[in-house]
Amino acid sequence: MPRILEIYAYARRFMEENGNPNQWGKTNPPQRTLEADVAAQRLYVVEETGVIHGVFYFSLGEDPTYRIIHDGQWESEESYGTIHRIASDGSGGVFAACLSWCRNQIGHLRIDTHRDNHVMQHIVEKHGFQRRGIIYIADGTPRIAYERNEKTSQL
Repeated sequence: MPRILEIYAYARRFMEENGNPNQWGKTNPPQRTLEADVAAQRLYVVEETGVIHGVFYFSLGEDPTYRIIHDGQWESEESYGTIHRIASDGSGGVFAACLSWCRNQIGHLRIDTHRDNHVMQHIVEKHGFQRRGIIYIADGTPRIAYERNEKTSQL
């Protein structure tokens, strides 16, 4: 857990330095959330030669956050996987590795990000995700919702 916490601390600093101080603030995600993700076997790491460079949450099936979408619609209501809380230590290729693993689990994926997280928006779109609309997370703040479906993706 210490290395995972270091990665999230790095990601929070990076987001703040790049115009996105509010998405995770100073403390999100909290350690208790990450521990619950581990217990539920939904927290995964990206590692190379035994060193963890990235971390992400992944689940299969309906995510309550995505039940209602505004200013758009989902392309498909087929079963999907959800990626949340992806973070890296600044090493390249973390998102690509995460996406490759997730695509091996299921070809239909959803992810969301804060409107101020321009870096993540660029990365997600570069990897074939399409903007679908706006969703609201549990605390009521909006997120840009994305979807990638192997059946229709050009990448």
